[in-house]
Amino acid sequence: MKTQHISVWSAVTVAILSLSGTAQAGGRGDGDGDGDGGGRGGLCSKATLKGPYGFIGHGEILGLLDSTNTLHPFTSPLIYDDVALVTFDGSGGFTRTDVGNINGVPKAGSTTFNPHQTGTYTVNSDCTGTMSVRYITGGPVAAGVETDLNIVITADGTQIESVVYRASVPTASSTPDYSCPMNCVQGVQEHFEGKKVLVYGFR
Repeated sequence: MKTQHISVWSAVTVAILSLSGTAQAGGRGDGDGDGDGGGRGGLCSKATLKGPYGFIGHGEILGLLDSTNTLHPFTSPLIYDDVALVTFDGSGGFTRTDVGNINGVPKAGSTTFNPHQTGTYTVNSDCTGTMSVRYITGGPVAAGVETDLNIVITADGTQIESVVYRASVPTASSTPDYSCPMNCVQGVQEHFEGKKVLVYGFR
């Protein structure tokens, strides 16, 4: 009887150690250096993001950045709010439609969603990554406007937290102490949160 108990506990110990090894392997980076999470043991990859995600964004456009990354503030910051639907293809691309306000006025004068956007994204094995949103011709926002974000994927791939690290516009702009003739980089303090659209519990 004692031998039987020892055998059972040995089997349980082996199972626990095996599971522990699997969990540790899952926590390591993929090691292949391409950022796609495709190597052994990666937690996330581009395929983690697939389908529609609803985003809400809030922040401020503070001014313009010069070539040394120095902020030249506007007379007063512009408050930004936005909602968007981003549909990821699972392999590094997405489409986007959004609508928003800047300082209480509809962005680009439009009160309807603007689907004239496209983008690319990267995902590292540790579930960090980037997104780049580009406005294209045909919509109310000038073609060439680009927003780049750093992202973290959470909640089993159903949520994305992000901050904007670069925002640029193709047009001229100026502040009280700085003038940019074209392709101006804005100084922004903006964050976006995205949640996967679930229909009756299915992803």
